[in-house]
Parts: sequence; structure tokens; C-alpha cells
Amino acid sequence: MNHDIDIKKVRINCFRQSKPGAMIEAKHLKLVQDLCERFGNGTFHLGTRQTFDIPGVKYENIEEVNKYIKSYIHDVDVEMCGVDMDVTDYGYPTIGARNIMSCIGNAHCIKGNANTYELARKIERLIFPSHYHIKVAVAGCPNDCVKANFNDFGIMGINKQVYDIDRCIGCGSCVDACKHHATGVLSLNQNGKIDKDACCCVGCGECSLICPTGAWTRGDKKLYRVTLGGRTGKQNPRAGKLFLNWVTEDVILGMFANWQKFSAWALDYKPEYLHGGHLIDRVGYKEFVKHIFEGVEFNPEAKMADDIFWAENEQRGNMHVMPLSEHKHAGPQEPAKKKA
Repeated sequence: MNHDIDIKKVRINCFRQSKPGAMIEAKHLKLVQDLCERFGNGTFHLGTRQTFDIPGVKYENIEEVNKYIKSYIHDVDVEMCGVDMDVTDYGYPTIGARNIMSCIGNAHCIKGNANTYELARKIERLIFPSHYHIKVAVAGCPNDCVKANFNDFGIMGINKQVYDIDRCIGCGSCVDACKHHATGVLSLNQNGKIDKDACCCVGCGECSLICPTGAWTRGDKKLYRVTLGGRTGKQNPRAGKLFLNWVTEDVILGMFANWQKFSAWALDYKPEYLHGGHLIDRVGYKEFVKHIFEGVEFNPEAKMADDIFWAENEQRGNMHVMPLSEHKHAGPQEPAKKKA
């Protein structure tokens, strides 16, 4: 490998590839084939963030590759997602906001409570382009096939099911389905009708799918659950914790509209490679909430965690214990003292 390669410069516009919601027109596959055969080694890898990774591209061809994908960036980010950005010959302008992942959602899956790729595109135009790191995934239901739980923000489509007692025949199908596939919150009472422990309902919709008479149906309002602070990694991976429940799309989009402003404040307007979850840790949950929901109006059903206590799987014991001089803080920073 040539050690004179400026990786920091190259990675800005070569390491991000957009497919928000993992749904694009099939015509773009021809471009991928051309890139692989013309500049790579003839293969591509389906990346873990639903990207096309093309191995074998030589350093001296990167400028030409960036020019070659100009039309793709315009079609996907500008035309499809409505991102406000100039498309140049230099590839992607930033990589801070990673590709937004999603399952196929209710566009195809019967369990989906949300159109995942439509929401992903709306989020894309709020967080990209940006030098501030953030990973987002959108799942159509609490099955979380896209593993949203391991992202900075994991969004899951949920729904408040509507029960029509007059249509219920007391067959118990919903009780069995909820027990087998969900959280077991339904039971048959002495009158042969359904009782529900609403506290533990995850809004999945299994009851509506199985009901033979239509006594259970999905409600009209689109609602979401959000987990916060999930991450993988070598040092301290962890699962996200429940952050928001029963919130509307407006709350979701209002939150992401504040992400770049929050990140800029927390890092004193000096972007660095820092996962969103680590940034929230540095700021503190309460302070994060104050910034991220500035100007956001919550719907009546909305619930939010009063506090969050993450459990981390530390790969190195006590790695967070360090000299005071090495502690990181949020907000404006004092100038570093010069060594004598």
C-alpha cells in the first residue's frame, strides 16, 4: 500500500454511498456494474449499511470515479430525497451522516406499520450533507429486522390497534398470536371478549393480522418508537434503549432537524469522528433532550424516557477511567494550554 495517500481527504467523498431506505431504481445497477468492471476487480460487496462496496478501485482512479457517480448522487440525493446540496465532480461532500438503513416496510411486508423508505428519505434531507457523525435505521415494525436497535437512532413503525367488541367472536386467535409472536398482553375474559394490558403492548399489529372477523384493525394514525444510543464497535458496544414511544412523524423529523445544530454546539463547531451515541454520552441525556427537541411539539399520545441508563459491554476494563486532562466536555472549549 502507498503510505503517501491522504486517507482523511479521500474518505470524505469516497466512503459514503446513499441509498436512503435501501430502495432505488433498478437502472442504477448498470452503473454499479460499470464501476466494478471498469474501475474495480469485477465484484461488489453488499455492505452492512445497505451500500454497494466496490473493491479494487485504484487510488489514481478515484477522481474519475467521483465524476462517474455524479449522475447517481444527483438522482438519489437531490431528486429522490430532496437534499439541498450542490453536486460536483468531487463525489459526496461529506460522510458524517451514514446511509440510512431500512427494511422494506409496508410497501411489501404485511407486518409493516410504516413506509420505511419514504421516512428514510425525509430524514436524509435533514441530516445530510453533514460532517457530524450519525447512524440511523428505520424498521417497519417492532420485529426490527434492520437492527435499528444498534444505531444512534433506531426508529420502528408501531400502531395503536382498534378493537371492535361487537365483531369479536371470542375465538382467541389474537390471544395466541400475541403470546407467540409478541408480548402476551391479550387474554379472554369470562364474557368471551378480549382484555388488554395496554402498558406492555408494543404496537406490532399481530392481533389485526390474525383476527378472522376484523374485530382488530390498525388505527389510522402513523406512530413510531425510537431507541437511542445503540452502537457496535471494539470498545464499548451496546444496544439502544427505549427513548420515545407513540410519537408521530412530525416529532421524528423535528428531532432530526435539530441534530446538526446540537452536534455543532456539543463539539464547539469542530467536527470530529465521534458516533452520535458517544456525543450524547459526553453531553448527558438531560442536556441532549433540551437541545434536540427545541421547537418540537409532541403529539398527545407521545411518551419519552425521563432518563436512560445504558449497559455497556466493555471490551477493556475501566477504559473510561483516565486522567482529568483527557476528559472530554460538551460545548465551547477552553484553548489548550501550551506546554512550557
